[in-house]
Parts: sequence; C-alpha cells; structure tokens
Amino acid sequence: MAGTSAIAIQRNIILEAIRSTSNGDWKVLVLDEGSKRLMDGVVKEDDILGVNVTHVEQIEDQRPMNPGMDAVYLLTTLPHIVDCLMADLERRRYRRSFVIWTSVLRPNLRSRLENSTMARNQIAHTIVLNVDYFPRESHLITFRDPWSFPTLFHPACNQLVREHLGDLAQKEYPTIRYYSPRSPTHEASVLCSHLARFVQLELDNFAKCHKDFPPLSTRPRGILLITDRSMDLFAPLLHEFTYQAMVQDLLPLREGSNTYYRMPNSRNDDAHEGKEMELSETDDVWVKYRHLHMKDLLEEIVKDFAAFKAKNPQFAESDNPATINTIKDMLAGLPKYQEGKEVYTLHLSMTQDAMNVFQNQKLGDIASVEQSLATGLDEDYKKPKNMADQVVRLLDDDGVTFPNRLRLIMQYLLYRDGLLQADTQKLLAHAQLPAQDGEVIQNVELLGANILRAIKETRPLAKPLFNKKEPMVPPAEESGLSRFDPAVKVVLEEQIRGSLDQDIFPFTKPHLDAAGGLMGQENVSQASLRSAKPTWARTRPSATGPKQRIIIFIAGGATYSESRACYEISEAYNRDAFLVSSHMLTPSLYLRQLGDLSVDRRQLNLPADRPKPKAPDHLFENNTAPPPPAPPKQPTSHSSSTQLPAARLQALSLNSNEGKRVGSTNGAASLDDQSMSNSVSSSSKSVKREKDRDGEKKRKHHFFGSKK
Repeated sequence: MAGTSAIAIQRNIILEAIRSTSNGDWKVLVLDEGSKRLMDGVVKEDDILGVNVTHVEQIEDQRPMNPGMDAVYLLTTLPHIVDCLMADLERRRYRRSFVIWTSVLRPNLRSRLENSTMARNQIAHTIVLNVDYFPRESHLITFRDPWSFPTLFHPACNQLVREHLGDLAQKEYPTIRYYSPRSPTHEASVLCSHLARFVQLELDNFAKCHKDFPPLSTRPRGILLITDRSMDLFAPLLHEFTYQAMVQDLLPLREGSNTYYRMPNSRNDDAHEGKEMELSETDDVWVKYRHLHMKDLLEEIVKDFAAFKAKNPQFAESDNPATINTIKDMLAGLPKYQEGKEVYTLHLSMTQDAMNVFQNQKLGDIASVEQSLATGLDEDYKKPKNMADQVVRLLDDDGVTFPNRLRLIMQYLLYRDGLLQADTQKLLAHAQLPAQDGEVIQNVELLGANILRAIKETRPLAKPLFNKKEPMVPPAEESGLSRFDPAVKVVLEEQIRGSLDQDIFPFTKPHLDAAGGLMGQENVSQASLRSAKPTWARTRPSATGPKQRIIIFIAGGATYSESRACYEISEAYNRDAFLVSSHMLTPSLYLRQLGDLSVDRRQLNLPADRPKPKAPDHLFENNTAPPPPAPPKQPTSHSSSTQLPAARLQALSLNSNEGKRVGSTNGAASLDDQSMSNSVSSSSKSVKREKDRDGEKKRKHHFFGSKK
C-alpha cells in the first residue's frame, strides 16, 4: 500500500540525527539496552556504516577507554542510563560526546546535566528526538508495553495511572479528540480524557518554547484520536478470518522484534525440528496478503503459484490441478529457487494449518453465532432470534474448545448487557469451565461492561456506539462470517466525513478545534492554522498532494482487526491512518490479562514494583584496557550538518520531513574544535590508515548482537 511508512520515518530520523554529528569524522556509536532494541527494529548494519560509525558499543557493558575518539550516544531517558553517561564523562572515556536522546528528559535529569560543569565541557552537542516507539508495520506502532493493561485497569494500580499516562503523553501538534463513554459505570472511564489533556499540555508547552513549531508544511493538519480498550470489547473476542488475525489467533507464533512461525520439518511432523521463519515487512507475500479473507487468500496464493510455475519450465511436467499438498510437494524440488520456495512454503503451511484448526474446532459454526452477537443482527440483517439456544448448543458441543466456550459466553453477556448471576452459572456449567474463568468474566466490569442484571430489572439493551447501516447487497456466505466492523473503523470513517459525534469524541480545545474538526479544518495546511477559513470536508482529497495523517491511539492494547481497519481506511480515503497502542492483543492474551485483574498486585511483578535498575558498578572502576585504534579522518571536506526532525514525535504528528535541532551545549568542546585532533602525530595517522584499510571488511562484525 502506497503512503508513509512509520518504519521508514523512524529510520530516517535516527540516521539523520547520527549523520548530523559526524562532520565527516568517524565516531563510536554508544547505545543502551533500550535504544538498541529501537535500532534493531529499523536500522541495518550497512545503514550505520554509511553515517561514519566505526563500531557500536553498549553503555552498560565493559568497554575500553578511548580518549582519542569522539562518541555519539543514542540513549533512552531512564535515570540509570543518565548515571551511565555521567560515569563515562567522569572517566573521560571518549574525546568528545554527542548525545542523542530518544525522548524528552524529565526535568530533574535535564537539570542534572545542565548544572554539571563536567557535562557542559565534554558534551559537544545534544539532540532530543521522539522515537521511543516500535513500528511493527508501516501503519502499526506499539510501545511493547503489555503491562499497560493491568496498570490502567487493575483496581490496585490506581496510583500508577497518572505517571503512566504522563509517560504516554510524551509519545506524540495535531487536533486532539478523545473517547468519552455515554453512560460510564467503571472507574477507568476517565482514562482517555486524562491522557488527552496530558498530550495537549505537552504539545502546548513545546510550542511555547519553539516558535517554529509546527514547521511550515502543505500537509493537512493531523488528527489524534485517543481511546482505550473499553471502547470495543467485542474486537478482542471474535474470531477473525483475515490472514494475519487468523494465524495470530490460531497458530503458535512467537513474538519478538518481529513475528516468527516454526514450519514442520519436511521429513517429519515434529514442529520443534522445523525451521523458524520470520513474518516481517521484508516478506512481500506477507505484506501483500495479510489482510485478505482466508478464502480469497487461498485463491490468490494458487494464482501466484501458477504464475511462478509459468516462469519456471520444470513445473510444466504435471497437468494435475494445483492443490495445497501438490504445490508443497513441487516446491520441495526447487533448490535453485530456495528463497522463493521457503516463502511460498511458509505461507502454504500457515494457511493449511490455520484451515485445519478452523475445521477441527468448528469455527464456522461459532463465528456465525459470534457475528450475530457482536452486530446485533443476523445474516439477513434482522434482529436475531433464539440466541440463547444457539449459544448453549455450542457450549455442549465436544468439538468446541474450552477457550472458545469462554469467549462465546463473554460475547453473549456483552450482547445481553448483563445476566442474572444464576444464568451465568448455568452457562459456565454447560461449558464445564473452571471457577477461575468466572473471574475472567467478572473482570470485564472493570472495562465498563455490565455483567450482572438484577431480578425483574427492566434495563434496556445498551445502545450501540454507532448506528449500523445495512449493506446494499446481501452478503456472501463467507463474508457473512465477517460482518462485524471494529469500532476503530467506524470512528475513522466518521472523522473523515466530519460526522464524528462530539458527545462521544469531544475535542481537548472545543472553542478552537470543533469548527475545524467538523467542517474540514483538518484539510487546512499546518502553515495556515491561524488564518485559513473553514471549508467543507473532502472525504477524498487529491491523490497528488501530501496525505493527511490520522493517528488513533488505543490504551490497553489493540487487535489485528483494528490494524487491518487502518489500512483499509488509508486506501479507501487517501489518508495515512496509523494505529498506535501499548501492545498488540490476541484473544488468548486478552483473556489472560483479564484474569490478571483479580490477581494480587504483588503477583503481577509490574515494572513499577520492581527494583529500579542501576548503572553497573564496573563503569565506576578503573579500566586499563588499551583503546581500539581510531580510524583516520576522511580526506573529504566537511559537510554542513543536516537539520534534524523536531521533537515531540513529528514522525507521527506529523511532519517527519521537516526537522529542527533542539538542543546544544556551549561548552569548551564544539564541532569546530580541532585542538585535540591536532595532537595526533602524523606517524600514528599513517598506521591508522593501514589498519583502517585492513579492518574495513571486518567492521560489520562489530554491529549489534546478531546479523539482521
């Protein structure tokens, strides 16, 4: 899909920041554990070699003294990392230091550096970025923070919420709207309003300090929509039959910096003996098909395979129709095309494994009932009948797994907006579920659901968040299992059309932003926010101009169906819609995290409850190891520093092409200070040139822990 890629944005921001410090000289790049994870996800070794970096070190590790060489620090803003930096400065480990922070320092840490004579003398330049996030895909960003869910919703974590929301506010000068439930009954209903206020305050304070923010741009003003998991409680429970969501739900994938699937060995079916394959943005088949319905996916893979076979004459021997098994057998005979074989084999294996689970667990029957519960309409888009009987019949079916029974009961409770306690117990008895699953159901109340209904209570069914529209044509059988649209998709559509209800999504600055948000002010460029007159919204802007960026942030976790919705909206309305969340949820993880809401907080082992990390003791010890030889200064003339992206995560909000240098110290060391380099003798320079030529081929081995 054409458009902006969050991965490319972050990569360019980081590399431009490092490049701006080089001034043509070679430097050491120093990372910490957190910034290394950021780099591993978006930057390759060759990219680092291209910005005059000799090798990479980690600040927590034991390192030799290297007083003859400059260092570029790319660091996260944790207190113990600041301690590590101060230890390096105290030891004068490097000649000069250029410090790049991945986010804004807390005031006490910033004051510590500003008030330190040692830091002022040794830090030649300071840059503040806002790149402390992890782009999983071009339009999907997470903070890899699964602890956000219990922190926001666990009753014993109330005192942690404000600090947690304050941290989230540093991640993202767009127009801001936030989710406000109609009739809130849960304590966490104020999360979105608090987070929106924190974000607005951060942006306003930054704009006061930087008169050129936001930078001039012809791009329409961006929109930030803030919501949380409670807005849509069906999305994490439903069975989704698009490729990515389906395999995330049904297959044993391993999550790391990317997603991995272990294919069974061709000689046996022991999954532990197979090869682990990566699902990432570099896999063209995965990127092309991950949002297709499984029925369409199978057809497309067979078509692609037929085209692949036509290009390779060795496939023309058999006239038998292609099936999943025959395709896999034929691919096994293609050692010459190993890479293509592995990619196709991976996706053929995954689709076959997912369809086997679909058949064995009777997911077609389950999904038919789920769609009626989630939409409140049957296949004919009429009010469904006998839903209780249909649910009980599935609960009594031995072919329905226990987790699917729990998901079904929870959806029925959401559909009914609560049940009598006795009726809930009967459903659990039919499903033969253990008592702890009853706690999982009960904990949904903490997210705003009504679970219990009193005897003779006449409470009407809950009004849906948005009115459902009947399709123009009757749905096909397969699409009848995918009638449900996550609330995220409806919110984005209503926002683009200018019809998003202000009662449900108010503005943080209603007196300034309401007219723009409802009458197309979002289509005005950021260069003319104060002078432009409102114009009626265009749902389909020009394809040649820069696209408006819409960020929807979901606190407490997002689903892959919601991620798919952002891609679909981007394509349909010529926008760049980004989904941002603390972490990605699968149904199994969602159920597990719901269960944790009734666990004693001490058993959760939250990061906030762990001992604070400290700088390693060895950083303060004497180190007599000889430093590695520094490479020579390049003979080419020094180029001027490139402007850097402005702080406050303009990668997302949304001006990644413009930049600004946001901080610089004025100590004795500066980019033009050559006094220390003049002390290097000419003989040592010649030796270094020889070593540089000999070591050029070896430099890649210094980067990161493993080859990317």
